Amino acid sequence: MVNRASLVLNRNRLLNLLSQGRRVDGRGLKDFRPISIEIGVAGKANGSASVKIGDTYVMVGVKAEIGSPFSDTPDEGVLMVNAEFVPLASPSFEPGPPDENAIELARVVDRGLRKSEAFNFKDLCIIPGKKVWMIWVDIYVLDYNGNLMDAAALAALAALMNTKLPVPKVEGEEVMLTDETVPLKLGDYPIAVTIGKLGDSLIIDPLLEEEEVLDGRITFFVTKDGNICAIQKSLPGVFSPDEILVAVDLACEKAVELREKLFKVFGIS
Repeated sequence: MVNRASLVLNRNRLLNLLSQGRRVDGRGLKDFRPISIEIGVAGKANGSASVKIGDTYVMVGVKAEIGSPFSDTPDEGVLMVNAEFVPLASPSFEPGPPDENAIELARVVDRGLRKSEAFNFKDLCIIPGKKVWMIWVDIYVLDYNGNLMDAAALAALAALMNTKLPVPKVEGEEVMLTDETVPLKLGDYPIAVTIGKLGDSLIIDPLLEEEEVLDGRITFFVTKDGNICAIQKSLPGVFSPDEILVAVDLACEKAVELREKLFKVFGIS
């Protein structure tokens, strides 16, 4: 448990640095930590990727299986996003079922993928009303040093881009999977950018040390066309209308940088 007096002292120290345009790790207010992306890190998965943002490390595996569609969407596939905070990643993570933070992380990543229309769920239908692809996106937080949302969302997108599905062969109402595979078809590439508010300053990619004393935090999902498709606000602090506009512009700017890094991994120009 972090001592409250220590948090107050740390907040004052960080505020003093921010007043000078500096941060505790030497970055500028608008800078991400170093980012690395690897794909194909889990050989048994249909797709996988890992992302490091500074010391924050997230791995995502995608598994695809054939199942039944939901009754209200008989011609659409199913997406399920789960998050697990591995206890070794942080002293604050405990074994057991997902807590509210893990649930929030999974739901926000899920929302970003859906609202951006990253893929067409109808493309995942094999036999309407009978058989569809069920896509499981499993997020594993392996090291936590702040800004899980951006790392998890980027790793999930990279894993989906790395995903290959077996080509199904349909005989009546039976589905057989062949040895041939095809890439999962994606229609958009949503990027999450998280902005923290500390005092009067807005900062990109907050460290854990900064997260512990933030007034507010807001995550934007930005589509490839530069549109905001999902927003998640957390912590009790308030963003003024002017701060929201500044944050939106900053998120759109940084999303371009992150998407370029991701595309470079896949050889996309």
